[in-house]
Amino acid sequence: MNAPDHSITADEVAQSPDVTVIDEASVSRAVKATMLGNAMEWFDFGVYAYLATTIGQVFFPEASGTAQLLSTFAIFAAAFIVRPLGGFFFGPLGDRIGRKKVLATTIILMAGSTFAIGVIPSYESIGILAPILLVLFRLVQGFSTGGEYGGASTFVAEYAPDKRRGFFASFLEFGTLAGYVAAAGLVTVISSAVSADALVDWAWRIPFLLAGPLGLIGLYLRLRLEETPAFQQQQQAEERSLAEESTGRKLRETLVDNWRPLVLCVILVAAYNIAHYGLLSYMPTYLSNTLGYDESHGLVLMIIVMLIMMVCISFVGKLSDRVGRKPLLLTGFVGFFALSLPAYLLIGVGHYFTVFVGLAMLGGLLLLFVGVFPSVLPALFPTGIRYGGLAIGYNLAVSIFGGTTPLVLTALQDATGSDLVAPMYMMVAAVIGAIAVLLISETARKPLEGSPPAVATEAEARRVLGRLRRTKAGESPRSEHEADAVDAG
Repeated sequence: MNAPDHSITADEVAQSPDVTVIDEASVSRAVKATMLGNAMEWFDFGVYAYLATTIGQVFFPEASGTAQLLSTFAIFAAAFIVRPLGGFFFGPLGDRIGRKKVLATTIILMAGSTFAIGVIPSYESIGILAPILLVLFRLVQGFSTGGEYGGASTFVAEYAPDKRRGFFASFLEFGTLAGYVAAAGLVTVISSAVSADALVDWAWRIPFLLAGPLGLIGLYLRLRLEETPAFQQQQQAEERSLAEESTGRKLRETLVDNWRPLVLCVILVAAYNIAHYGLLSYMPTYLSNTLGYDESHGLVLMIIVMLIMMVCISFVGKLSDRVGRKPLLLTGFVGFFALSLPAYLLIGVGHYFTVFVGLAMLGGLLLLFVGVFPSVLPALFPTGIRYGGLAIGYNLAVSIFGGTTPLVLTALQDATGSDLVAPMYMMVAAVIGAIAVLLISETARKPLEGSPPAVATEAEARRVLGRLRRTKAGESPRSEHEADAVDAG
């Protein structure tokens, strides 16, 4: 068994631009802060989805039930329409001035706008101004979210060691699910604790008002972080500071020089988000409006499914480090194509057990996406434009296909009278997503493009540098299998 090259000193490891040693404490701190901040962002966003029926009564009292719901989901979709603007603004900015500063800004905007929704007077108090203010603050929410996911996933991916990137990155979506669970749980508790009239009169505001203090906590956590090693190395490698570059130059580099990964990112995220929002945002409304469940029972079932997903998500991320990202993504898309219709048929039976089994089937398949995408998407782009490329591609897809999913499904169901438009929509998305997976490269256990290898120990760094030395000297480098054997020893 080959051992690390001990002729390489600790100072050489620390100063070498050819390898980055990331201690576990730094990774853990970055993951926790990003995950918690992400959870707070999606708590804010999820509250609106889970209170959609109540919000319709507050801001559109003169409309019919279906019209109220369509109006509410239209405003839900409006936030997604401006998300690409947030991606175009925050993404290149994050590649210029750093990931940390932009992520601090996005959480301030999200918390502030969500809190503001909680204090808007009702339609009965100020008339048409009420829904106008609702639209305005939802647009601010969408704009801030346009810089959130791309920055958060970039931050975690650039902090994680190459061989464990899938495991650490999966905690980002753990935060997303935690935000949704917290939102759904709080809405369920409030709905059960107060009368229907009280919910419409004042109780719906409580989750929105909580966004203020939660946002301050998230801001504190993010300001304590250091910039990612990959971004710092990128700055040092450039002749001039990245902050001195123009946003236009970064934008051209993203859209023109890296159009292929951008297109693949859009396709993958579109297919994933149709499944994601179809289950986590549209399903509670489907259960209550179509199947006749009261909102509390529907949310309880969704909470159970999401809790199971939270327990399992890190195992999926860890598995992707071992078997690769592509096999898991392909399994997920094939599963959605084959099982979406059976799952919805089970849900349509109406018994609690069959509803739960159908939701669990869809949740288990979605788990393969949420556990793997946070490590797949950042790896599509080089370090210099990673934040911008991911923010633009992700938010274009989410805007067109994600946030509109509840609206599209509600409208199609109303137009066709069929309860099965949702699984058909998911099946089409699954085919397109599977084709995109076949076109991307496998990135498990490999360095991010434009960054040196990231390792967890000094011994592993010595081995990487020793392999580079032998390669430069014309010797045969050690194989990855030998390196793994050394790690195991």
